[in-house]
Amino acid sequence: MKYDFDKIIERRGSGAIKTDVLKEKFGRDDLTPLWVADMDFETPEFITDALKRRLEHSLYGYTSEPEEYWPTVIKWIQDHHQWKVRQEWLTFIPGIVKGIGMAINALLAKDEKVIIQPPVYHPFRLVPQGNRRDVVFNPLHENEDGTYSMDFENLEAVCDDKCRMLILSNPHNPAGIVWSRDTLERLASFCHRRGIIVISDEIHCDMALYGHKHIPFASVSDEAAACSITFGSPSKTFNIAGIVSSYAIVPSESLREKFYGWLHANELCAPPLFSPIATIAAFKDGENWRRQMLEYIEGNIDWICSFFAEFIPQVKPLKPQASFLVWLDCRALGLNHDALVDLFVNKARLALNDGETFNPGGQGFMRLNVAVPRSVLHDAMERLRKAVSDL
Repeated sequence: MKYDFDKIIERRGSGAIKTDVLKEKFGRDDLTPLWVADMDFETPEFITDALKRRLEHSLYGYTSEPEEYWPTVIKWIQDHHQWKVRQEWLTFIPGIVKGIGMAINALLAKDEKVIIQPPVYHPFRLVPQGNRRDVVFNPLHENEDGTYSMDFENLEAVCDDKCRMLILSNPHNPAGIVWSRDTLERLASFCHRRGIIVISDEIHCDMALYGHKHIPFASVSDEAAACSITFGSPSKTFNIAGIVSSYAIVPSESLREKFYGWLHANELCAPPLFSPIATIAAFKDGENWRRQMLEYIEGNIDWICSFFAEFIPQVKPLKPQASFLVWLDCRALGLNHDALVDLFVNKARLALNDGETFNPGGQGFMRLNVAVPRSVLHDAMERLRKAVSDL
């Protein structure tokens, strides 16, 4: 079946954060939304059909997990990432950001610290701070070609005896990095030696691009398996973020007993009615749609890179190795933070995530979501070209 990613879906008025909080977030609502990390592609019908079938049975009481739920997840992970996960390692969690907060409360003392690697997804900082834990920055090293690598010398320098958790973005958001096995092994060795729990957010794992291969952190070594909690979900890949469908994978029995025991005690590990249904449909029937979607995303990224090189060379996109988010280096425009935001919002009428949101190292950058119909992207970039030429 051939899927239509050029189809425009009107999301305004549907309660979508991406469209319906523009006025609150950006001060105006006449913007093309290219910010929140969900796609403007229609959720595929094999998922909506599965949900409709369940809706036809019009009694929505307490439900148990379908028997095929976890075997389906396990098979998907094995087939796509060659990681053999055991069923006892798995549990539902009510969202990955929520899962980070739960792990902090279940596993860290009040005076223990969390390491993050900015520029990185902003809840990695906000959640620990909101739970009254200190956050330690281990900034990524920006290479000469605009790519990033982990700074292990700095990690050694900033890590003290109170650092007990590191939150890893794998693949990385916003830079779209697919971390190498060598990097993950080195990080695992460091964290295991120091008694640091690694929370590996792998929500973009099924969206590797251009032949890149995602490597689950916990799969790289016995040390990684012993010190890690992996969070995953079909939500980014199949555009079902509104259907909470996240899960945790914990190979370590001792770590699992502490974390899952806390989740069970607070009844936070039971999936709501539609989560398993959507997950099973996505992972059983979604491979063809996933491949076509990624091909379309690659086409959008290629077009973006060519457009900026030809028409706005002051802005340099970092070509992502995974996901539909493009990290734009706008520093050559010579604008401060407020002027850069004004250029995108008020001059070009575009809503993007500004780089400062992603903590130190994000100044002068913008994050662009290219998971939109190509006609929308073309129109948006033409407006940006005019806005830059008018500077």
